[in-house]
Amino acid sequence: MSTFKIALVGCGRIAKRHSELLGNNQINGAELTAVCDVDEEKARNIGGQFQVPFFTDAHKMASHSEIDAVAILTESGNHAKHAIELARYGKHIIVEKPMALTLEDADEMISACDKAGVKLFVVKQNRFNVPVVKLREALEANRFGKLVLGTVRVRWCRPQKYYDQDAWRGTWALDGGVLTNQASHHIDLLEWMMGDVESVFAKSTTALADIEAEDTAVVILKFRNGALGIIEATTATRPKDLEGSISILGENGTVEIGGFAVNEMKTWDFSKSAEGDDAILEKYSVNPPDVYGFGHKAYYEHIVDCISNNKVHLVDGLQGRRSLELINAIYESIETGREVHMRFQPRYCKLGNA
Repeated sequence: MSTFKIALVGCGRIAKRHSELLGNNQINGAELTAVCDVDEEKARNIGGQFQVPFFTDAHKMASHSEIDAVAILTESGNHAKHAIELARYGKHIIVEKPMALTLEDADEMISACDKAGVKLFVVKQNRFNVPVVKLREALEANRFGKLVLGTVRVRWCRPQKYYDQDAWRGTWALDGGVLTNQASHHIDLLEWMMGDVESVFAKSTTALADIEAEDTAVVILKFRNGALGIIEATTATRPKDLEGSISILGENGTVEIGGFAVNEMKTWDFSKSAEGDDAILEKYSVNPPDVYGFGHKAYYEHIVDCISNNKVHLVDGLQGRRSLELINAIYESIETGREVHMRFQPRYCKLGNA
């Protein structure tokens, strides 16, 4: 099997994770082939570390390098622009969360990739955490029965110096707040587990950070299947990260995955036991070394498999858009002070607007 050559656009904080996996040959069938950033020093540093060409112009990189796919790791508000431009070169697009900030941008990304005949992958690596995979298997086996309540909690610490690293952090135009950035993975997981959302009601505040958007929010959700949900998200936990968790409660069982990256099985309890239940807690209670968890490696291996074997990918553009629509509805509720039903047209949501 040939090795897929993947280039990075954006050499900021998250690029460290991507470049280490690809540049250190930790992904079977894929390798780092080039990096790009408008900040030449950032591009030069990563390019030099892994001995690959570096660029300050993504178009030149896409034109002059043998690249199969491009990972878009730029500011969230610029994801759509870069994805649309680079898809035209016939490169598969891998984009970090969230895929975009507005639904219009997400639709244009999907359309551009379809037109160019390339695949669009939205990075939701927590779906590949082993405890999360086990939870999904239990759901698909209907072990919970009727779903009652789903909850995610993101209690992380992001001090002011984190936001001060880059001028775009915490802005409505390019980033959003804790809901769009840190909690977007958890919101995706909740919707993936509990099903389509019927309506949301949310409140937020900017408690400790000097930013435009929120650093703390709570959301009540009603799912179409009648279950309820809660999202609790903050970057104002002090003095350090506390947890990133999901809990699913049904008439026949309860599962809670905790740790600080949805990686540590805390509760696995069903009315009717199944083979292997006794070993679940011990086997899947490993906390990762950082908030990114272990999922990026599995996600890249999934990408290689999908491209190599023309398989349907787990988080394509439509799946990425689904959680983005929910986040937009949450912001619409925050701005209006009302319950917002899905399949809405954003009118007051600030996300993606200067």
